[in-house]
Amino acid sequence: MAINVSLSVNGQAVSRDVQPNRLLVDFLREELGLTGTHVGCDTSQCGACTIHLDGLPVKSCTMLVVQADGARITTIEGLAPDGDGGDLHPMQEAFRQNHGLQCGFCTPGMVMAGIGIAQRHGLPSNDVIRAELDGNFCRCTGYHNIVKSIAAGAKAMAMTGAKTVAETGGE
Repeated sequence: MAINVSLSVNGQAVSRDVQPNRLLVDFLREELGLTGTHVGCDTSQCGACTIHLDGLPVKSCTMLVVQADGARITTIEGLAPDGDGGDLHPMQEAFRQNHGLQCGFCTPGMVMAGIGIAQRHGLPSNDVIRAELDGNFCRCTGYHNIVKSIAAGAKAMAMTGAKTVAETGGE
């Protein structure tokens, strides 16, 4: 029996009938075509599926779509003010400038987690960033440049007052 859910995804209203056991990550990827949210482990251990739900980073691989009914969701695609490849969100730009990625599989989740860290801690120390990244795995980089990227991204966010598309209502 399908259940109707209504939510905001990247500043856009979405209403769909979904099966009660439908995972949020699968809904985002398969129903909405937002493939930047990756499936890595299906057990909330790797962080590749991290999105923002009502402004907080959550792992979407163990959350049901029906649990997100009425929520405001931001995916990696909803960060930049210009979704067609224009300006990047300051955290995305920091990852680019500081070589915070290698294969790129974990990058969307790391960026989303990094924004959450910056929102919670302002200008976090490297030790705080490393502790907060517990549960976000990278198999390629050794984390040094990821930590450097999040620190730079947090500084840029503080300087610019950066918001996501969903936080600005798509303005």
